[in-house]
Amino acid sequence: MYRENNRRSFIKGAVATGVVLSLPTSALSLFDNRRNKVKIGIITDLHQDIMHDGKERMESFLRSMRSEKPDAIMQMGDFAYPGDKNKEVIGMFNDAHKERMHIIGNHDMDSGYTREQCVDYWGMPARYYVSEISGVYFIVLDGNDKGSPSHKGGYASYINEEQASWLEEQLKTLEGPIVIASHQPLAGTYSVDNAEEIQNLLGKYSDKILVAINGHTHIDAHLLIKGVNYVHINSASYYWVGGKFQHKSYSDEVLDQYKYIAYTCPYRDALFTTMTIDPGKQTISFRGKDTEWVGDSPVKLGFEGYENARPGQEIVPEIRKRLIKH
Repeated sequence: MYRENNRRSFIKGAVATGVVLSLPTSALSLFDNRRNKVKIGIITDLHQDIMHDGKERMESFLRSMRSEKPDAIMQMGDFAYPGDKNKEVIGMFNDAHKERMHIIGNHDMDSGYTREQCVDYWGMPARYYVSEISGVYFIVLDGNDKGSPSHKGGYASYINEEQASWLEEQLKTLEGPIVIASHQPLAGTYSVDNAEEIQNLLGKYSDKILVAINGHTHIDAHLLIKGVNYVHINSASYYWVGGKFQHKSYSDEVLDQYKYIAYTCPYRDALFTTMTIDPGKQTISFRGKDTEWVGDSPVKLGFEGYENARPGQEIVPEIRKRLIKH
C-alpha cells in the first residue's frame, strides 16, 4: 500500500534499518591501511529550469552539506542550463566545496545548449573523467552519446564505443576502489541502450567497484547485477507524470511562469543524500531523507508507473537509507 509521507526531516541515526545490499570484500580491501571515512554529498535532477524554487532547493542541500562536511559534493545531471540565467545557482554549487563533481544530464542540453557549454560553464575537466577523492576513484560517465543502433527517438541514451573503450582502460589501470557515476542508469529502469554491454564490462571488474550510482529516473531503487550494486538516486524536485496527468500543485501565478510543473508531482522539500564509504567497517551507506508530495500524489492521480517503477515502491517522495556491506 502506498504510504503518504508527512515526515520532512533528514533521517538520523544508524542506517542498519534501511535496505541492506551485498558488497564484494575485494573492493573495500583495495583501501590502504587507514580507516578514514569518505563522504560524498549528492544531489541530482534539480531541474532549475523547470522548478520555481530550484535555488531554495539548492540552498537546502548546501546547508545540510555545511553540517555534514563531506569530502566532495556531486550533482548528477539535469541541473541548470549552462548560461548566465543560471549563473547564481551554478555558482552556489561550485563555490560550496573545492572538490565538486558535475555530470551532464539530457535536459541540461535543452533550449539549444550543448555538452561543450556544460563542460565550460560548469567548470568540468571533460564530459567524462576520473576524479580521485581521498583514495576513491570516481569514474564519471556521459550517457548522452549518439549513435545507438537501437535508438528509437527522443533523447540519446548511450555510451559509445570511444567512451566504453576509455572506461575499460580506467577499470584496468586504476588500482584503488572505484565508484561509477552517471546521469542515465546503467541498469534497471530507463537504462542506456547498451546497458547489457556496460554491465558485462563492469562485471569483469566488480572486484574493484564499490557501487554504480545514477540519477535521471526520479525514483528510489537498487539492483545487484554481476556483482555490481546499482543505486538510483531520487530527484531533488519532483516525479514526472506527463501531460495526461496534468494538474495544479501550485498557484496559477507559479504555473503561469513555470508551466511544466503541472506535468509533475513535486516534492515539498528538496531530496538529496550523503554516501559514506567506511573502510574500517567495510560498508557503504546512503543517508535517508523524506518529504511529502505537493498536491496530489501519483496514486491519487491514477498514475500506475512504468517498467519497474511503481507508485509507493520506487516512485516515492524520499531517498531511502541504505547500507551496503560484506
